[in-house]
Amino acid sequence: MFTHGDHGTGEYQHSSVSRELLILYATETGTAQEAADRIARECRRVHFHCRVQSMDAYPPEALISEHLVIFVVSTTGWGAEPRAMSSLWNMLLRSDLPNDLFEDMDFCVFGLGDTAYEKFCWPAKKLSRRMQSLGGYEICLRGEGDEQHRMGVDGALDPWIECLLEVLTQLYPLPHEQDNIPAGRPPPRVSLSNVASDTSLNPDPLDEDTKFHTASVKCNRRITAEDWFQDVRHFEFSFEDDIKYNPGDVAVIHPSAAASEVDSFLVTMGWANVADDFFTVEHTMLDQTLPDHLPKIVSLRILFTRYLDFNAVPRRSFFQLLRYFATDELEREKLDEFVSIEGADVQDEMYDYCQRVKRTTWEVLSEFRSARIPREYVFDLFPPLRPREFSIASSIEFHPREIHLCVAIVRYRTKLKIHRKGVCTSYLSGLKLGDTLRIGLRKGFISLPTDPNTPVVCVGPGTGIAPMRAVIEQRIHKGHTNTTLYFGCRSAHKDQHYHTEWESHAEERKLRYRVACSRDGPEGVKRTYVQDLMKEDARYIWTMLGQQRGILIISGSSNKMPTAVREAVRGAVERFGGRSNAEAVEYVSAMEREGRLIEECWS
Repeated sequence: MFTHGDHGTGEYQHSSVSRELLILYATETGTAQEAADRIARECRRVHFHCRVQSMDAYPPEALISEHLVIFVVSTTGWGAEPRAMSSLWNMLLRSDLPNDLFEDMDFCVFGLGDTAYEKFCWPAKKLSRRMQSLGGYEICLRGEGDEQHRMGVDGALDPWIECLLEVLTQLYPLPHEQDNIPAGRPPPRVSLSNVASDTSLNPDPLDEDTKFHTASVKCNRRITAEDWFQDVRHFEFSFEDDIKYNPGDVAVIHPSAAASEVDSFLVTMGWANVADDFFTVEHTMLDQTLPDHLPKIVSLRILFTRYLDFNAVPRRSFFQLLRYFATDELEREKLDEFVSIEGADVQDEMYDYCQRVKRTTWEVLSEFRSARIPREYVFDLFPPLRPREFSIASSIEFHPREIHLCVAIVRYRTKLKIHRKGVCTSYLSGLKLGDTLRIGLRKGFISLPTDPNTPVVCVGPGTGIAPMRAVIEQRIHKGHTNTTLYFGCRSAHKDQHYHTEWESHAEERKLRYRVACSRDGPEGVKRTYVQDLMKEDARYIWTMLGQQRGILIISGSSNKMPTAVREAVRGAVERFGGRSNAEAVEYVSAMEREGRLIEECWS
C-alpha cells in the first residue's frame, strides 16, 4: 500500500506522540461526509485524534501546517470537483507554489464516483497528483469508491480503511503499552440533557446565517400539462435583501419533512410520548460531524422534521451500529450477515434487501422491531437531512430581488411497488403564496463570455432548461443575440417548458430556438433528441463553436445525453472542420480545458 519506497521501511517512522490527523471532505450529496466520519471512527482504533472538516470550512492557507491529512472527495458532473473543494483547489493550482511546499506532510486520498461516467473519481486523481507534485508523500494507494458496486462506495471503502490503518500503525507505531482498540460499539457523538418544558429556545441558526436570505413565495405554478405523468413546477421567490447571483449559480434550500410522516415515524420508534420533550445537544465526539445549523436545544420532533433523514437508504455502517441495539436473536443473526465482509453472496443479500429496492431507514427499523435506539445515538444512525441545490432559472437583471426555479417534483414507485416522494420537492410543492423560507446562494460552474461577439450554444433538455433560462435572459439583457438553445422534451404540448418565452425571443431574433419532442413522432419512427438536431445542424455547430470559437453549455440529467452531445460536436468538427477523428476528439477536450465546454449535469 505504500506509494513511496522509503515509506515502506522501518526507518521511516514518526514520533508515536504525533497522533493528530485532519480529514478534509468535499461532498455534494453527503456521501463523502459519511465516509469521512467512518474513516475517523476507524482511526480511533489506532489511537488517532481526528478533526473532520468540510473543505469549504477549512482555511486553505492553513494546510501547510498540517503533517497528516486524509482527503475524501466526491465527483460531480463530467468529472468536476465539488463546489466545496473549489477554494482549496484553486489555491493548490497557483503557479507560484514551490514543489517542496508539503515536504513535511503525509497524505492520502479516497475518491467517490461512478464508473458509468468516463472521468471516474477525476477530482481525487487530480488532487493526488497535485499534492505529490508539491512535495507531499502519499502514504497509501488512492482509494476509489464506485456507486455502481453492489455495496456502493462501501465496497471499496471498507478494504481501503483496513489498509490505511495498517499503514498508519507502521508509520506511527503505538507505544509498547498500548494496543489497537478492538472493534465494538462506538460511543455516541453527542451527550443529551433534558431541559424544562418552559425553557426558551435559542434563535434558529439558519436565520442567523448571513449566507441565507429570507424569501417569500410569489409563484408556485405547474408548467406541465395536468394530465402529464410528471409534475414540473415554476417557482418565483422574492427577497427584501438586495441579493446578487450569476447565471449558473444555485439556490440552496433546507427542506422540512412532512408532519404526517414525522408523526408516523415517531410512533414506529416508540417516541411519540416524548417527541416534544426538549433537550440540549453537546457535541462530545469531535471527530464526527453534526447536521448544519443544528440548534443547541431541540426535541425529537424538531430533529426528524428538519435535521435528520429517516427516509434515506441506509448504508452498511447503519447495520453495523444497529446490531448493538437489537435484542431478538434472529434479528441479530440477520444483521450479522448483512455486515459480514465475507463472500459475494452476503453482499448480494444486503444489496437485494436494501439498495436494489431502495428500502428506507424507517422501513428497516419497522422490520427489526426489537431494536431500541437510545436517544443519544440518533445522530450516529440517521444521516443529516441535507439541503438541496437547484440551478437558478432567472437572471437578476431581468428579475431584481427574485429567484426563479424550475423543479421536477420527485414521485416514483420502488421495485417493491411502494410509492416514494422526494423530501425537498414535496416540501416545495406544498408552499403557498406568501409563505417564507430561507434560501442560500452558491456559485455555479457557468462562466459567460465578456465579448458580445462570442456565440453561446445552450443544450438543456427537461429541467436542464433552468440555468439556460438564466443564461438567455442575461444575454438578452446585455443585447447579445448570438445565442442558440437546443431544448428536449417528450411532447410539444405537455412538457415543453417555457416554450412561449423561447418562441417570442426567436421571433424578435434574440434567440435561435431548436426543440426535439421525442415522443411526438409516428409509432415505429426513430425518436429525435437534442443530439440529433445538433447532428442535423453540424455545419452551424462548427461555425458557432469552431470558426467563431463559441461556448457550449450542457445542462440536464447526466445519463447518455452529455456524451451524445459531445459526440455530435465531435462529428461537426470532423465533418466541417476538416479534422481527423482523433483530432476532433482532442478538439472537444481542448474546448473543455479552455472553458469553452461547460457541463452542469446531475444524476
